[in-house]
Amino acid sequence: MGSYRVCMCFTRKFRVTEAEPPEDVKEAFRKYAEGGPHMSAEQLRRFLVEAQGEGEDVDAEAVLQQILHKRHHIAMFTRHALTLEDFHHYLFSADLNPPIHNKVHHDMAAPLSHYFIFTGHNSYLTGNQLTSDCSDVPIIRALKKGVRVIELDIWPNSTKDDVHVLHGRTVTTPVELIRCLKSIREHAFSASPYPVVITLEDHLTPDLQAKVAQMLSQTFGKLLFCPEADCLNEFPSPEELKHRIIISTKPPKEYLEAQTANGNKNNLQKGKDSDEDVWGKEPSSLTADQEDEDKSDDEITDLNQNYEDDDDCDSRSHAAPAYKRLIAIRAGKPKGGMKEALKVEPGKVRRLSLSEQALEKAAESHGTDIVRFTQKNILRVYPKGTRFNSSNYKPQIGWLHGAQMVAFNMQGYGRSLWLMQGMFRANGGCGYVKKPDILMNNYQVFDPKAKLPVKKTLKVKVYMGDGWHMDFKQTHFDLYSPPDFYTRVGIAGAPADEIMRKTKKKEDDWTPVWNEEFTFPLTVPELALLRIEVHEYDMSEKDDFAGQTCLPVSELRSGIRAVPLCDRKGEKLNSVRLLMRFEIS
Repeated sequence: MGSYRVCMCFTRKFRVTEAEPPEDVKEAFRKYAEGGPHMSAEQLRRFLVEAQGEGEDVDAEAVLQQILHKRHHIAMFTRHALTLEDFHHYLFSADLNPPIHNKVHHDMAAPLSHYFIFTGHNSYLTGNQLTSDCSDVPIIRALKKGVRVIELDIWPNSTKDDVHVLHGRTVTTPVELIRCLKSIREHAFSASPYPVVITLEDHLTPDLQAKVAQMLSQTFGKLLFCPEADCLNEFPSPEELKHRIIISTKPPKEYLEAQTANGNKNNLQKGKDSDEDVWGKEPSSLTADQEDEDKSDDEITDLNQNYEDDDDCDSRSHAAPAYKRLIAIRAGKPKGGMKEALKVEPGKVRRLSLSEQALEKAAESHGTDIVRFTQKNILRVYPKGTRFNSSNYKPQIGWLHGAQMVAFNMQGYGRSLWLMQGMFRANGGCGYVKKPDILMNNYQVFDPKAKLPVKKTLKVKVYMGDGWHMDFKQTHFDLYSPPDFYTRVGIAGAPADEIMRKTKKKEDDWTPVWNEEFTFPLTVPELALLRIEVHEYDMSEKDDFAGQTCLPVSELRSGIRAVPLCDRKGEKLNSVRLLMRFEIS
């Protein structure tokens, strides 16, 4: 008899009851339907304009037809008005009522340096930095997610007659460069028409550089953007470069300059060590005296090669001139310290790379110099070499200083990657996000360390959630009862704006209703991300993860919105979503 009772209890407790519309939704319906049982297209239009902040030209009739079609799955309707349930379903539909716009709407005609660019690090690695396979698969995956900067480390193969992509001085299995290039050509524009930048970590001899030039030209043909002048005085715009491939690496002449500066190969290590505090070197994981190879533009290779001196920007080095001609975004480590590196040179733009710690250190005393540098030039930030497990760092420090290429390991997951994905949900997910005006002001250069007044206030109301019973097994969160969900909401952005709050937990409910409001004062709203996470409370163990998303505050649509949630890797869950309200004042 006892077991029968337990079984009854089990079925009863797992039944999912549909939550009724929150009071705010009922109130909005009453107000705009003017107390009647139905809301007409004109009444819906008033609601969309006045409560949801839509433009006066919104086509309410088309929206109404979409709602009725989605809800009732019939082509012809006998009525042309919404019930309260239709209205609630519309508001709670992530397809019909999303929290941000899904179209490109930023000005795309400014130089590349005016944009944050979705940037990958060691884009060819399938897993950790030391032992995982190199492959074109993660490159394809990144491009399909809208990543616009792909990094390839290129090395001679064992017989020195071909080029491999691998993470140097580790035991990662190589992949042929040509295979990676062909996959880039095939998938470059599947998610976005805007340019793909290939950053090459070059460890090649001049003859192999010439071979790479041939590979690039043959693979990409007219897609390849080749600058007319050796040195650009301003980068072209994403609009001008639509469907183009751009190469960025250190020109061959840089190796000679490094050799001259550091003396012969035997003295090289001494020369490198003296730069350690400036450039943020990381010890290699393999031997104590090997430097981590992931030094972006700072790597100096094959110094036993005799390179011709090439100080003149317009001259051609005999070291693979064809290769040099293809480099549109020139990289390199200038002589001298950080102050010298951040100099803005008239008539010349370039790319500088810093490790995450080098940026943090530079930010202490050169914050405004970095911002000024990034108004015209490109700054790439990359993870420190000790992140062997392909983890990431906080991207905010780079963005607050105007760094366009905050390079991330896309194959892992975690909160840092959620923030990166959140930033690039902006501007229709095209991989280019226009930097806010505060970072482009020449007269009063933005100081990331300055104490600023509150500029805007964001109010967020978390009404309810739904969809878990569709996407998860009944026993996923708890073996014997429905889940106890709570939501965490907060801000990632300028240090003064960062905070996390949470709702109370809602016990034993697959469709939790919280109805809790939070207020976030923002000093730099332009760079703020709204962080949203749902967890399931577990008394005895770590709370279970139940979904997350990050949304750019500058893109939030005001009013009551459906917010779709993603899994740990950033993939959208099929049905899970929250009903929330956003107000920005």
